[in-house]
Amino acid sequence: MRLRLTLILLLAAPSLAAERVISLSPAATELIYAAGLGSKLVAVSEYSDYPPQAIKLERVSSYNSINIERIIALNPDLIVAWKSGGQGKALRRLQALGFRLYYSDAKTLAAIPNRLEELSEFASDPGVGKQNAANFRQELKKLKQQYQTNDTIPYFYQLGQQPIYTVTEGHWPSEIFSVCGGRNIFKGGPVAYPQVNTEQIIVRQPEIIFTSVAKSSVQSMWQTWKEMVPAVQEGRIWSLNPDWLNRPTPRSLKAVKEVCQYIQQATESRHR
Repeated sequence: MRLRLTLILLLAAPSLAAERVISLSPAATELIYAAGLGSKLVAVSEYSDYPPQAIKLERVSSYNSINIERIIALNPDLIVAWKSGGQGKALRRLQALGFRLYYSDAKTLAAIPNRLEELSEFASDPGVGKQNAANFRQELKKLKQQYQTNDTIPYFYQLGQQPIYTVTEGHWPSEIFSVCGGRNIFKGGPVAYPQVNTEQIIVRQPEIIFTSVAKSSVQSMWQTWKEMVPAVQEGRIWSLNPDWLNRPTPRSLKAVKEVCQYIQQATESRHR
């Protein structure tokens, strides 16, 4: 009798499995594929360019807008969104219309495999996402062991040029730099991505300047202050892959490797 009741309850339980999935951010698209749900995607956001098969899918959103009418027509049973983006009003409307939303925001490296495991529950084979999550944790552990150091180095992460923006400590992707001893010259504050000026940067004396825009243009703008900024004096202005760095996805491990190789190069040159 108890076995029969258990079976009835299991059969009656609603299935999490999704058959028609829409992604509303490039990072969400990458997570969906890594969680084993890629074959269920029917539409994605602008700039969803990885993996390559995502390029062929219909676009239904940008950073600050969502084509709600088209989403209604596509009738997804799962929408994967980025809660901290600029789409809040549209997301609330989609939820009010009865669509199932999953928010894939990952603010730390440790959260990335957690999102993979959660998303995998919507897949017909959860094992794919769970294995990718396990692989991520294992590789991250290795990288932390490989680059573990007590020798920190001050860096500045430059976003844009006119005006200049950066990211403060405690906000993505600052954790990536800290894995191997990077010390953000801009500590935590009320604003995650503040506008800063050259005077604020010079006084903090960064020994490395990282950027995700063209290296040549950043080098050019800093030549005026070459004698005042150690990073410029030593030629330590390095451009990083923006997709690896700025999207919290399994490819964040590639960003860790790229950043750590540069930081290791800079710290070794200190002791020569």
